[in-house]
Amino acid sequence: MNSRPPASSASPASPLSPESSDRLKKQKTASLLLYVGLVLLALWVVRDFIAVVGWAGVIAIALWPLLRKVEGQRWFTGRTTLIAVVLTLAIALLVVLPVGIGIAQALGEAHDLTEWFKTVQENGIPMPDFVQRLPFGVQQVTAWWQANLAQPLRGSAAMKSLHSTTVMALGRHFGARAVHAVMVFAFMLVTLFVIFQAGPRLSASLVTGVRRGFGEDGAQLLERMAAAVRGTVSGLVVVGLGEGALMGVAYAVTGLPHVALLAVITAIAAMLPFCAPLTFGLAALWLFAQGSVASAIGLAVFGAIVVFVAEHFVRPVLIGNSTRLPFLLVLFGILGGAETFGLLGLFIGPALMTVLMVLWTDLVQ
Repeated sequence: MNSRPPASSASPASPLSPESSDRLKKQKTASLLLYVGLVLLALWVVRDFIAVVGWAGVIAIALWPLLRKVEGQRWFTGRTTLIAVVLTLAIALLVVLPVGIGIAQALGEAHDLTEWFKTVQENGIPMPDFVQRLPFGVQQVTAWWQANLAQPLRGSAAMKSLHSTTVMALGRHFGARAVHAVMVFAFMLVTLFVIFQAGPRLSASLVTGVRRGFGEDGAQLLERMAAAVRGTVSGLVVVGLGEGALMGVAYAVTGLPHVALLAVITAIAAMLPFCAPLTFGLAALWLFAQGSVASAIGLAVFGAIVVFVAEHFVRPVLIGNSTRLPFLLVLFGILGGAETFGLLGLFIGPALMTVLMVLWTDLVQ
């Protein structure tokens, strides 16, 4: 009995026709444009929260090694929510406590300030003694003071301007900005909690996505950018705390009041490049106004030395060692980033300089 061999159930794939191939390319191009458009639309919708996510990301990157170390402890294994709550509360306290101390000090001085304000309204502001010890311009300063401040200020133009619509508008604007800052900080804490709670799952998915999209080189570049952000945070915080501690000792030696509060304010200002001179400069001016000329000069000189060493040697070394960036790129990254992106640019700038350094290294090798 003859039988035919069974026909093959699978026929070889036929090549696409030129029309089908062209249609497929157009579909891929249209899909790409659609995806890009949807991503841009989504970013535009959440544009007011991009800075919130950026700050949360910077803090999370800086604390990620600590998070992984805590997760490795036997008592915290599997308790990601508890770890996220503790770390988020710690960040909140680090911000709220200095602000609370400052508000408490201001409220404590409010009564004395109110009494002084009433006195100068009735009697004017007496000219301080240091004016007579100025090296030049004594007559001009004395004449201006007598004409504008030494007289009762109740009916003066300066007091009337305090009740003007411009000052009231500035007050409302400041209040609105303060409320906005509080809301941004609250949303940042919520975002930070979610990032901490996601933990290793978020890190693994991010690295996997980068590897699929940009290969192993892209994953390594991402790790180096994270190291740049982490090193920048460490450099800014460590140097700021060091400058605050040293200037706190100087404040105590010169006899300034509220030494602890001034040291905290100086530490916070020192975390921003070249902002510490504002604090110890005002403190030196206060000492000078009180007649302590030698203490004022000593405080200004000591502060200038501390800031010079910290900003030009310690901070670039701390950041450069962790990112393997030269001093000039670290400096340009911090200053240029701050000028372009604001405070968040302090951390974005060195990360971008790391990308530039990696691209240059790949080009010349």
